[in-house]
Amino acid sequence: MVSEEMYTLGTKKSTIRTIFEFGQKRAAEVGAENVFDFSLGNPNVPAPDFIRDAAVDILRHDDPTAVHGYTIAPGKPAVREALAADLKRRFGMDVTGKNLFMTAGAAASVTITFKALTEPGDEFITIAPFFPEYRVFVEACGGKLVVVPAKTDDFQIDFAALERALSTRTKAVIINSPNNPSGAVYSETTIRRLADLLRAKEQECGHPIFIIADEPYREIVYDGASVPCIPLLYDNTIVCYSYSKSFSLPGERIGYIVVPDSAADFARIYGAIAGAARVLTHVNAPSLWQLVVARCVGQAADLSIYERNAALLYDGLTALGFSCVRPQGAFYLFPQALEPDDAAFCRRAQEYDLLLVPGRDFGCPGYFRAAYCVRSEVIEKSLPRFEELAKSYKSISE
Repeated sequence: MVSEEMYTLGTKKSTIRTIFEFGQKRAAEVGAENVFDFSLGNPNVPAPDFIRDAAVDILRHDDPTAVHGYTIAPGKPAVREALAADLKRRFGMDVTGKNLFMTAGAAASVTITFKALTEPGDEFITIAPFFPEYRVFVEACGGKLVVVPAKTDDFQIDFAALERALSTRTKAVIINSPNNPSGAVYSETTIRRLADLLRAKEQECGHPIFIIADEPYREIVYDGASVPCIPLLYDNTIVCYSYSKSFSLPGERIGYIVVPDSAADFARIYGAIAGAARVLTHVNAPSLWQLVVARCVGQAADLSIYERNAALLYDGLTALGFSCVRPQGAFYLFPQALEPDDAAFCRRAQEYDLLLVPGRDFGCPGYFRAAYCVRSEVIEKSLPRFEELAKSYKSISE
């Protein structure tokens, strides 16, 4: 009567959402101030004033039919030109409006890209730990997700494992840096090494292998880290971006895809992206928010709270004996669980009203994710609970 595959996807909630909903119910029982929810990557930094001011000004003064009407599928030409000019100014990318395709956020960007590239038998490689929805997105497009195991000493790329995973069926390698959930940032040296490996494999296979750069956390870096502009280092790169984190607009669903001229057969790729968007019923990205981000391009939100929160949670947990790689970006900590079964560890954490996500969901069992995009006082108040949790394991071992 219905698609069993779609029914399963629609009725089986993600672990993250399930934990978040548990937290909402628990908050109603004991008070929100007594529940320490590190489950969902929902920015706690308000959208900056310049976003509000731009939206209000557009709604008050612009032609309503232009603000609320359909746009052409790739997005308003003037918007794409403004964003392309900013990319050229900031990163030196040789792009114009014709290289951009506006989307309803990064999820739409990556899904459209997967759909545009996938041919029968294609494989897409991701490097653990990885965003769990990649599997859903790739498989829904008819591809196969191949996971390279995590290099847990620093959460950088295990190049030996990646080389073993590459095959004639590889269509693309997904790069998420800064990484959700580890907070790792791939250096320019790392990206150059990746580019050299893929160019050699392209020669061997006789077809392009793309890098799909999923970059919603691009602006959230600290400790001197910087995010390389991958298209400058590897021609066959497609960039997927969202303003959900940089402008704190996750619910507005606005982002873009960049296909540089350097990508193999640019015209066919861009055409396939337009076709994939059409098949996926992506009529156009929200018109109002296209205008807002174009009006605000080049401005930066104050995201420094994430760096302070990272230090606060990292220092607090490592002082309690947790083992963790210090994050360089995004707003997630990814420590080792205090027992091999990370799901059992997270269930025990709930007894202390700590809402954490098991690492197995990210392809990295034995770890857990804590999203520190919360108020700093939440982290401060949670540390005694983490201490109680850690002591509960010590009492078992004694």
